[in-house]
Parts: sequence; C-alpha cells; structure tokens
Amino acid sequence: MSISAPSAANYGSAYSNTASPTGSTSRGQRGTAALSEEEEKQVEKLKARDSEVRAHEQAHMAAAGGVSVSGPSYSYQQGPDGKRYAVGGNVSIDVSPGRTPEDTLRKAQAIQRAALAPAEPSGQDQAVAAQARQMALQAMAEQAAARQAGNNIEKTYQPQDSTAPALQGRGIDTQA
Repeated sequence: MSISAPSAANYGSAYSNTASPTGSTSRGQRGTAALSEEEEKQVEKLKARDSEVRAHEQAHMAAAGGVSVSGPSYSYQQGPDGKRYAVGGNVSIDVSPGRTPEDTLRKAQAIQRAALAPAEPSGQDQAVAAQARQMALQAMAEQAAARQAGNNIEKTYQPQDSTAPALQGRGIDTQA
C-alpha cells in the first residue's frame, strides 16, 4: 500500500507481485495440454494467494465505511493454466482531515480500523494506521485547545449581578 495522493491512501495486500510463472509459455499458447506436476503446484499457490489477497482487501473495505474512495483494485498474474490470479491489491481511502476536529477524530478512527482490519496487516497497513493515530492525536489536541480557550474566556468574563449598570448609556432602556 502506498500513499497515492495527499488525500488518499491505498491499503495494499501483504503480498507483492513477486511470483512468476515457471514456464515461459502460457496455457493460452499451449492449448489444452495437461499441466505438469510443477505447474499444478504453481496453480495451487496462485489460487491460495488470490484468496488471501481478496480476503485482505475485503477486510479493508468492510471496515472502511464512509472513508473508502473506491473498491479494491487488484494486480494479476496469469497462471500456467491461462487464468488470471490476484497477487496484489489495494483499497483507496480518503485520509484528508475533516471539517472540524471532531470530524477529523472520527475519520482518523475509521482509517485506523480499516488499516488494521485484515488478520495480518502489512507493513504499509501499519504505517497508515500510525499516520491515522497521529491525525487523531492532532484532532484531540485541537479539541483540547478549543476547550482551554473556552475556559479562559469563562475565567476572565465575570458577569455583573445586574445588567442595568452595564447597559446604561447604550441606548437601551433598563427601566421597565
């Protein structure tokens, strides 16, 4: 997974595009000939990887809620049987701050849940979760600063027992 834009993160699978076919010709070129034992093993590995990658990306999607920008996208490898298998993937997530510190905090928590949703989060997933924790801490600091500013106003503002003296001379009739 990589940050693809300032406002989006891609939660990628823990798998990379490192697998390569053992033969230089594909099943599509070889016709319907039976697979060798080695090719059968490779197909089984590709099937297992495909299942893991899809489950990993679906876990991100399920936890992403409203912060997902798009559905999962996959990178594929063609197996010796001529079929394409997912060997990598990502989910784009909006990581921009919210309009208020409260919105940003909720969004950061959703991003963190989405990043850590798979059973085995990748290193990139963990990095995005750490980034979301920083975003949440910043939002909490902004909330605390706003509360502190509000408390300072309350401490310095001392309402008078009667509003009459404060309003006299301002064109407001204080006598009923």
